Amino acid sequence: MSFEISVDGRTVSVEPGQSVGAAMHAAGIRSWRTTRFGARPRGLFCGIGVCFDCLVTVNGAREQRACLLEAQPGDEVSTS
Repeated sequence: MSFEISVDGRTVSVEPGQSVGAAMHAAGIRSWRTTRFGARPRGLFCGIGVCFDCLVTVNGAREQRACLLEAQPGDEVSTS
């Protein structure tokens, strides 16, 4: 049974076992940060925790890799 998380105040539906990054991608959120040089958009890239392009803040814990972190009901995700 699906549940919800909040991404920058937006409600996102999540399937059990889905990562934060996969839930964001399924909700149409494809990029959520930019590179320091050139301001190029970044989101999921490798999907296995190697590249660090998908960093988010979850429940106040900064620099979490969205591709590796399993979403939990009520998670508060911030991309800034």
